[in-house]
Amino acid sequence: MYAIELKDVKKVYRVGNEDIYAVNGVSLKVKVGEFLCVMGASGSGKTTLLSLMGCLDKPTSGKVIVEGVDTSELGDRELTKIRRDKIGFVFQQYHLIPTLTAFENVELPMLLKGISKKERERRAMELLKIMGIDKAANRKPSELSGGMQQRVAIARALANNPKILLCDEPTGNLDTKSGEVVMNLIKQQNEKGVTVVLVTHDPDISKYADRVVRIRDGKLIGQESG
Repeated sequence: MYAIELKDVKKVYRVGNEDIYAVNGVSLKVKVGEFLCVMGASGSGKTTLLSLMGCLDKPTSGKVIVEGVDTSELGDRELTKIRRDKIGFVFQQYHLIPTLTAFENVELPMLLKGISKKERERRAMELLKIMGIDKAANRKPSELSGGMQQRVAIARALANNPKILLCDEPTGNLDTKSGEVVMNLIKQQNEKGVTVVLVTHDPDISKYADRVVRIRDGKLIGQESG
């Protein structure tokens, strides 16, 4: 069984009288515990591909299989459960809730899952310590640097112990030093057994990966070891 398997996946958008293929016939297998980097320029289809892998979007055709489950056969409630329980998401824009503290942002996924208050508090502080930002637990996102916000976002993504971590340009808004901190934290999770799929246009990121695949115009055009 693979962590994620794509079978001839296509995502087509209708623009006027023209069909635009954001993803065009992609077949890909991601091994359990692998760190896969998907590289491509802006507009290449890499973010759409990640959204399909994470069940944030449905393919026009083809199959997306997550841990042996064919997601094309699932309804919205079941897809929500897969996203909540199996997958963690890290985005370029952080997407933290501005009215919540760092601690509360990390706690939120566990609250939605119905985890007890005591366990939520223990897990949230544990993750903030792992990310090296436990002293900022009571600060709101506007009081944190970009690098710190991204570390909060990673902690939040890990709150429900996902087996898969999907990262969309996680260093895109960060300076070099902060970017290295974030990538080392993501790599540490991978070394603990978490499957990581990361999309980027930055060739320096590929050194963290076990394997690199390249995408152009919605198609995979090659792969190499990281």
